[in-house]
Amino acid sequence: MVVALQCVVVTDIDDIALHRLRKDGQRLTTGRQLILRTLQEADGPVTIPMILQRQPTLAQSSVYRNLAVLEHAGLVSKISMGDEHAHYELGEEITHHHHHHTVCTSCGKVRDVTLSAAAERSLDKALHEAAAGAGFELQRHRLDLLGRCAECVAAG
Repeated sequence: MVVALQCVVVTDIDDIALHRLRKDGQRLTTGRQLILRTLQEADGPVTIPMILQRQPTLAQSSVYRNLAVLEHAGLVSKISMGDEHAHYELGEEITHHHHHHTVCTSCGKVRDVTLSAAAERSLDKALHEAAAGAGFELQRHRLDLLGRCAECVAAG
């Protein structure tokens, strides 16, 4: 009998975090590990109140400070939409998953959305052309789609 095995290489986020934080002269504390684990286990971007709900042992001020450190180290991305709570997720350099976001202008819900490879190539080309026309060198892009989520549309 022949059994095909799929080999999956999993990089431990703690190892990546340890390396990046050391480069920034920082340490991987228990609080930072808990925040990273919360972001890793989340279904999408989360707010600080959501992190605190999932990690009640963490102090709010500590979460704010640690998220700033993790963001500076490139481990976390911040999605900020005006007056509402900012949302946080693991950085794309960590997840290796390029995506964009839908942002509900009614309830503030933020969700990940991934374009097809063809759509992403077309978008990237158009954005590079627009940037070049403005004398700007585009390094990467992030797109936030603003509108209303299905729940808010259904509610009227």
